[in-house]
Amino acid sequence: MKKILKGNLVDIVNRKIFPAEIQIDENAKISKIVKLSEKLDTFFLPGFIDSHIHIESSMLPPLEFSRIAVQHGTVSVVCDPHEIANVLGTSGINYMIENAKQSDLKFNFGIPSCVPATSFETSGAIIDSQEIQSLISTGKFCCLSEMMNYPGVINNDQEVLKKINYAIADKLPIDGHAPFLKGKELEKYIQAGITTDHEASTYDEAKEKIEKGMNILIREGSAAKNYENLISLIKVYPEKLMFCSDDKHPDDLLKGHINLLVKRSLAKGYDLFDILRMATFNPIKHYNLNVGMLQIGDNADFIEVNNLQEMSILKTFINGKIVFDCNKKIP
Repeated sequence: MKKILKGNLVDIVNRKIFPAEIQIDENAKISKIVKLSEKLDTFFLPGFIDSHIHIESSMLPPLEFSRIAVQHGTVSVVCDPHEIANVLGTSGINYMIENAKQSDLKFNFGIPSCVPATSFETSGAIIDSQEIQSLISTGKFCCLSEMMNYPGVINNDQEVLKKINYAIADKLPIDGHAPFLKGKELEKYIQAGITTDHEASTYDEAKEKIEKGMNILIREGSAAKNYENLISLIKVYPEKLMFCSDDKHPDDLLKGHINLLVKRSLAKGYDLFDILRMATFNPIKHYNLNVGMLQIGDNADFIEVNNLQEMSILKTFINGKIVFDCNKKIP
């Protein structure tokens, strides 16, 4: 069923805002955007993306997590099912994927790279390099999730390097986890093929990692909170930053998600387009996500907000479907 919507379109790709009519075709694609001259009240912008989260920390299965997240304008997440894999192995990962299929929210799963996290850990399962190669071959995953065993990378542990090389061969991005790593050791870690880090806790640490080739995920979750130390990086490196929560407990999820980081950044006076780039464009491009950016031909994944200061979510659209409407109860 075709849809026609009117509102002020926030075009992050071209850094423009203009009143527009958005036409959505039967395939849930944006078929046409017509610039208008009339004055319109609300704003349409791409939906928000959490670039790294463990859904298990919300104590909810993916479907129930999504019911809350879409209310905050989240349309997609990049999630690492490490916690359930540490207990149940690949059967736990498969459960998360199957449960997520019941949701409209676009779940993108990474393959847990370190199960168990260390050799000193007592876990319910082990995922070795051969199992990672097998998981990659299914085509269900968007990345190799955080490589916590950075000593193994630095010291040429062959099992660790096999995992990384299987991901590289399939052109999957590899997420990092390297708190306080710097200098030559950091360079070796990056040269192995690792492209992100969400563990940087100081401006200087994050700056070094960016300048040596990494993308930095600014993390503000229920446990670790690095936003205040890192957000000023946006003034210099907006193309190298993303937002993530890592761990989001249920009481915190009820209060908000990536939308809260967008609002905080706006309140600090940072550039609107740079902020929205971090929350939408950068994760889409880095992880090659099938998520729309409000461009002609894109999937109709976007949100409607009351204005660009309060950013109150009025509606969330995923594949052209209204999955949240502030005036209605969505089942």
